[in-house]
Amino acid sequence: MSKEKLDLLQGTLDLMVLRTLATMGPLHGYGLARRIEQVSGDQVLLNQGTIYASLVRLQQRGLIAARWGTSEGGRRAKFYSITRRGAKRLAEEEENWQRLSAAIDRVLALPE
Repeated sequence: MSKEKLDLLQGTLDLMVLRTLATMGPLHGYGLARRIEQVSGDQVLLNQGTIYASLVRLQQRGLIAARWGTSEGGRRAKFYSITRRGAKRLAEEEENWQRLSAAIDRVLALPE
């Protein structure tokens, strides 16, 4: 398997952020990025700019909410959580992803 990081399709990071928040509950940006990296088997590596751009985008769309709290290390941090609207969008996007993934699988399965 290639050691190069995977390029993300437009919107896939937002989908991963929503799924992670729906599964894990409120997380701060750094913790969210590390969790996505961990679950992906380090195939998706996120820098601060990438994860925070996604968080700002999702918050502006009303799909996540933010509140200030204290991190495990005792530092002040913004914690993000999925909203009801975000949960609805997540369900729609997961369905779209499954359909797209199945279509890609069918094309890749074509004989040479």
